[in-house]
Amino acid sequence: MIDISFGPQLCAELTGGASREWLVTDGLGGYAMGTVSGLRTRRYHGLLVVAGETPAARTVGLVSLDPAVVLPSGAQVRLGAHEWSPDTVDPRGFELLEHFAIIDGVPRWRWRIGDVVIEREIAMLPGRPCVAVVHRLVAGGPVQLDLAAVCTWRDAHGERRADGPAPRVEPVAGGAVVEGAYRLAGPGWVPEGQWWLGVRHREEAARGLPAEEDLWYAGRFSGTLERPGDTVSVLAWAGQLDQEPVPAVEVVAAARQRNRRVVAAAKPVDDVEATLALAADAFVVRTAAAPVDVVAGYPWFGAWSRDTMISYEGLFLCTGRAQEGAALLRGYAATLSEGMLANTADTGRVEYNTVDGTLWFLHAVARHVTVTGDTDLGDELLPALHGVVDAHLKGTRYGIVVDPVDALLTCGAPGAALTWMDARVYGVPVTARTGKPVEVNALWINGLAGLAELTELAGQDAAELWRLHHRAHASFRQRFPAPVGWLHDVVDAPAPAYPLGGAAHHDDDLLRPNQLLAWSLPYAPLEPDAEALRRIAAGLLTPLGLRSLSPDSPGFAGRHSGGPAERDGAYHQGTVWPWLLGPYTDAARRAGLDVDDLFPGIEAHLREYGLGSVSETTDGSAPYRATGCPFQAWSVAELLRVRRIR
Repeated sequence: MIDISFGPQLCAELTGGASREWLVTDGLGGYAMGTVSGLRTRRYHGLLVVAGETPAARTVGLVSLDPAVVLPSGAQVRLGAHEWSPDTVDPRGFELLEHFAIIDGVPRWRWRIGDVVIEREIAMLPGRPCVAVVHRLVAGGPVQLDLAAVCTWRDAHGERRADGPAPRVEPVAGGAVVEGAYRLAGPGWVPEGQWWLGVRHREEAARGLPAEEDLWYAGRFSGTLERPGDTVSVLAWAGQLDQEPVPAVEVVAAARQRNRRVVAAAKPVDDVEATLALAADAFVVRTAAAPVDVVAGYPWFGAWSRDTMISYEGLFLCTGRAQEGAALLRGYAATLSEGMLANTADTGRVEYNTVDGTLWFLHAVARHVTVTGDTDLGDELLPALHGVVDAHLKGTRYGIVVDPVDALLTCGAPGAALTWMDARVYGVPVTARTGKPVEVNALWINGLAGLAELTELAGQDAAELWRLHHRAHASFRQRFPAPVGWLHDVVDAPAPAYPLGGAAHHDDDLLRPNQLLAWSLPYAPLEPDAEALRRIAAGLLTPLGLRSLSPDSPGFAGRHSGGPAERDGAYHQGTVWPWLLGPYTDAARRAGLDVDDLFPGIEAHLREYGLGSVSETTDGSAPYRATGCPFQAWSVAELLRVRRIR
């Protein structure tokens, strides 16, 4: 894997260390997450964040274990870090942090206090909400190590304040149980009990969200590090509180070994692929409802069918996890209703509100069968896939229906945002894209051809599917090319309001990246077009992905920042999306364009923001500051997929 390590030049500098985040996961949607510096910059940061019935229904438990070294002289040196106001960070343990590294997926910190050197490692137990924190004396000693257990129990999307009841902490052998929800275990537990008021999260302040919370100092663990190699460890776990996990040092060792196996199963050809394969593992989870699902992004997303299907090939077929992938496809097929795939939402409600998620599902099934040769799965799902086409011909929710005139797919209903560009501001879609969106119809044509081939593989007649495909294919080639030298983003869209429009329908030629699917998909409706791709690249391509709108277009937003309304307004109006490097690379390769220079920027990004992973978004203007989720499934999956093709 690539070298992810930093010396004191970054570790001891607050801005650099606090802007780089690490993540370890439990395979259930829960995680431990924080920054290199140890400063919690988000309300989502914590050492034990527990998934609920759905991956997005997370609860923050153990917030931090703040280390303090007691030297033989009696002097105490605090190694933690908390922010109390924009100008007050105390303690400042990062100033003694001489090294940070992620080794086989396990983060490691090294502090130096004179001749004393102490390391910390953090890992989680796969399949159980359990975190292990191990401290090891590397040099010097003897010293006493105290670990202040800073706790809460609240929704990951919120805050807890001291004006409510304090967390209930019950003593048990070797530690305590907090709120009856999670247990802490380690040496020398001493109960305390005090509110820490006004802990600030700078990233939440920047996102225009409540930036402060109150935390409960529940008590401290204490142990002596006599000689190099000695350890002081703490376990924290939720569920089955009476069943103590294996020792913390074993959890860390097992995590490292498992991560090596995950990487080996992917058969990477270089260190970048190895890093991406391990990053991909974080998104594959088991939930209360499904044996296999995909978390769209950490720390705040849950499972979304569109994200899952776009990510499918990269997360499963490129990592040696085809068997798990088949189980996932079967599970999602069971959610089909009126020809639509459930878009399992972060609210916990099952919703059917995407026009493209189902089409990406068709693509995922076809790719699975093509790559693995698993025709049994294709045969099993074939009736459901035919049902998708039948429902779209008949018409389904939100005005989604095949236009009998041209066999293209149209969609739209008042207040609906059905494509991946689905952001809303105050309930109003920013980019509604009602009509016939370009990528939706590229996916429709691709899906018809893929289904026709699956049908023929099953020994059935696919003539009607091919006829429908040929009609839609011909209509696409006629309708979508625009005089400006690229493709319309939507045809037969509602006309803009007066004075910009007035006709009954409008063909939208704004330069957006959605058109890339017309050249990138296996059954793409258009032949390779190097000139069109050069024009698209000139307006949209950046070192970290493609802009969602060209800078010279009306409404372009170059900064994805501010409060929720400002950020959602910019989300698909210029913000860069790394996942779009996937379709752009496919299209460019087919057109004979050089793609080797597409990857250095995004590969360097693996050492920034979400360490070892790829972010959800970046600003649309230089220097392309990373934004959104630091760890995003489709960003990782698409980069891994297109690198494997080289």
